[in-house]
Amino acid sequence: MTAPILTPTASTRFTNLSLPDALLQNLDTLGYREMTPIQQNSLPEILEGHDVIAKAKTGSGKTAAFAIGLIVQLKQRDFGCQALVLCPTRELATQVAQEIRRLARYQQNIKVVTLCGGQPIGPQIGSLEHGAHVVVGTPGRIQDHLRKKTLLIDRVNTLVLDEADRMLDMGFIDAIENIIDHLPEQRQTLLFSATYPSGIRALSERFQHQPVTVTVESTHSHEHIEQRFYHAENADKPAMLIKLLQHYQPESSVIFCNTRQICKEVGTELYKAGYKPVVLHGDMDQKERDQMLVRFANQSANLLIATDVAARGLDIENLAAVINYDLSRDPEVHVHRVGRTGRAGKKVWH
Repeated sequence: MTAPILTPTASTRFTNLSLPDALLQNLDTLGYREMTPIQQNSLPEILEGHDVIAKAKTGSGKTAAFAIGLIVQLKQRDFGCQALVLCPTRELATQVAQEIRRLARYQQNIKVVTLCGGQPIGPQIGSLEHGAHVVVGTPGRIQDHLRKKTLLIDRVNTLVLDEADRMLDMGFIDAIENIIDHLPEQRQTLLFSATYPSGIRALSERFQHQPVTVTVESTHSHEHIEQRFYHAENADKPAMLIKLLQHYQPESSVIFCNTRQICKEVGTELYKAGYKPVVLHGDMDQKERDQMLVRFANQSANLLIATDVAARGLDIENLAAVINYDLSRDPEVHVHRVGRTGRAGKKVWH
């Protein structure tokens, strides 16, 4: 499969696109005036109806790119599911759904439903009974609804795989394939991924039709993110961490650890030192995770200790610093961690 590679050019205004006036006014109200490189390069192709593979790092503006593309195709009076967005985590799905609602508010009665695990399925079924234009969810819970026949996706015209590489890493390939089997063959498929491993190429070859490939270099450069390295033996790391926090005093920080146990140990050490961190790891149920994220988001706690799996999909405004308490074994994961700061070109300390 051969697809053209587009390279980003200078940012242009959304008004250069053929978008409804009401949508342009809403974009202006939301502060969307200049397109980011991923938006500029992918949106025209999406609006033309092409399948797209978009490779861009987190924080590049990719959500708005596919969201604008799918909402302009929605038929307001048809409450059947017209667009399906698959995400690796509930946190990302929630953020994507919120962004779609904000962008779609220029139209009345556009319904966006979020379907994720870790929540009772009953209220979700009740919500689907009233119809939905757009469904955003995690693969496992979407499968649950398909099995129960509480969700019909045979009329979907746009499928989005957001952070597709993360979904493959988390073992969702079988679920994704099963979900796609329920979709009509005639549809637009948009694949967004921070990396482009062989699994993504195979996925595209199976489920996309002559896709256009858009590659945007990372916005997380040295220009935007300052990285510093401090060496410490394992036994000395808690004391070093506390010294760094005391010295730099970041307004907010995510501290990445490689295991759940280390997260707990670091949380204990910081608590002893007088800090009130929140901890996020895979042993916690969804309600606990949500409570921790709310505390961090509303700044009642300014330190979040997390594993990579637990932190996937986090979109935190104005995060001052990321601390890699443990180095990642995977360079791509390190880039993803660092990408929690410097989002969309913001200059920060890391």
